Amino acid sequence: IITSNIKKPNIIELETTIMGVMKTIIKNGTGAMPRRGQQVTVHCTGYGKNGDLGAKFWSTKDPGQEPFSFQVGVGQVIKGWDEGVLGMQQGEVAKLHCSADYAYGKGGFPAWGIQPNSELIFEIEVLSLG
Repeated sequence: IITSNIKKPNIIELETTIMGVMKTIIKNGTGAMPRRGQQVTVHCTGYGKNGDLGAKFWSTKDPGQEPFSFQVGVGQVIKGWDEGVLGMQQGEVAKLHCSADYAYGKGGFPAWGIQPNSELIFEIEVLSLG
């Protein structure tokens, strides 16, 4: 299902459900899309601390943090990132709303305040493809 709405000037929202991930485009990209196994570098902010989808638990934009790089689509990150980032273009900024099974699942991630079976939201910007 793809829907498109213009809610503010120059902001197009496009929602796509990808098996446990709902993607909302904040800013369209202009570059290539990553291929499975390709190195991707992103800025990311994660929300869902202690079950509150408005509470940040981590960001590459926080002081002392750096952009995060990983091979997309090969299981180095949570499934929601693998599926969601594969559908993004370089330069794109999107929110990925991940169901619990596409996030940290039954175990959660207690060190970051992510409870078991938590839905999470990530705002991701694809900075570069390797």
